[in-house]
Amino acid sequence: MRIAILLCGLVSIAAAALAADEPPALAPGMPAPEFSAPSTAGTNAALAALKGKWVVLYFYPRSFTPGCTAESCSLRDGYAGLQALGAVILGASLDDIERQKKFRDEYHLPFDLLSDSEKVLAKAYQVLGLGGLVAKRHTFIIDPEGKIARIITDVKTGEHDRQVREALQALQAERKK
Repeated sequence: MRIAILLCGLVSIAAAALAADEPPALAPGMPAPEFSAPSTAGTNAALAALKGKWVVLYFYPRSFTPGCTAESCSLRDGYAGLQALGAVILGASLDDIERQKKFRDEYHLPFDLLSDSEKVLAKAYQVLGLGGLVAKRHTFIIDPEGKIARIITDVKTGEHDRQVREALQALQAERKK
């Protein structure tokens, strides 16, 4: 019995030590982590260069997979409406830049995709999943001041443009009050 209590105590101490090393969970109102990553535009895309604009940064597991294709094509199909709300759309996955370019070209995506093959973005935005093999399907809406305004974790791939549009409309309406 004493050994079990001792082990429980050691496990609690170890868990607390590990938790102390983790960054705080990202949440609305927090500054969005800065980034600079290779983009399909042929340059590095940087959050600092987008200051003053609404940024929709969506992470997806892997280019050319059914869910990721549906999500990206949904954002493509709703692009004009999102642009009308002043949004800059950026997609990111752990795929290399060549795969990202092929994905963008094949599906005629009107926005840039970012290559996060070094996992820097995924770690900064805390979306690294499946043992570090893919990015989780999460979308961050970043306000013009560079703060996280909304995090969408329940992405509906085939209608993600609607989810993002409704979130942007609500956020922009709140600002006008």
